[in-house]
Amino acid sequence: MAQQERIQRGGRDERVEQDGLERREERDQGADGAAVPDGPNSLEPDASAGVGAGVARRFAGLTTAHVADACIRAGVPVRCAPSALRAVTPGSRVAGRVLPARHVGSVDIFLEAYEAARPEDVLVVDNGGRLDEACVGDLAVLEAQAAGVAGVVIWGLHRDTADIRAIGLPVFSTGALPTGPLSLRERPADALTSATVGDWTVSAADLVFADDDGVVFAPADRADELLTLAETIRDTERRQADQIRAGHTLRAQVRFDAYLAKRRETPTLTFRDHLRAVGGAIEE
Repeated sequence: MAQQERIQRGGRDERVEQDGLERREERDQGADGAAVPDGPNSLEPDASAGVGAGVARRFAGLTTAHVADACIRAGVPVRCAPSALRAVTPGSRVAGRVLPARHVGSVDIFLEAYEAARPEDVLVVDNGGRLDEACVGDLAVLEAQAAGVAGVVIWGLHRDTADIRAIGLPVFSTGALPTGPLSLRERPADALTSATVGDWTVSAADLVFADDDGVVFAPADRADELLTLAETIRDTERRQADQIRAGHTLRAQVRFDAYLAKRRETPTLTFRDHLRAVGGAIEE
């Protein structure tokens, strides 16, 4: 492994709930039953830690699906990365403030980004979704870990897969390719202030959430609202799942027979209209 050379070159399922019929009873617990911090203060434990640490703690009990549904409920655009963007190591997950970097063919852009990194930032690399070169390798990931960066999301390819998996830092990319950067391009003025991933341009004003379902971005100034909604959605779905396991079907929980009867009388009635009447849908 030529380390010196590398340094130089560098369908969503519809979800339903019954807010009017069920109350949140488990909001302060994460997926493993441990307490999950809540409220605005939990997002920023101290000025030096920034927003990332609190967001990561609350996301530990959530999924990107919960966050995406929360965005729909709050009227926030759902900004999902293209589905090709996946974890290098299955089971990886990360959440934090976006640390943007537009790759132009040299690893120094990442080193410069790390100079300004706050604890628990997530490096979001924009390589234009290129499929002819990898732009992140093991040394860039290892240096990210040393800088306190929580993970790396790449709109493009990575290499050194085995080494990246051994490092253990969450890395998401569109795939792997042996070759590194093929050329040095002109650096744009906003190379360290914004990054484009698929259809979305993000900056330090955004949060990124990633897990096995994919990657979603959300505005940092709506963090507490969105995470609280996501926790509500999670808790309701858990109770609904428990009831299904106990023999009380989802059809019974949402009074699906009543919906079918009403639809026979009013063919224009939608399932979402019915859900509004019995408790509401998560998408709203």
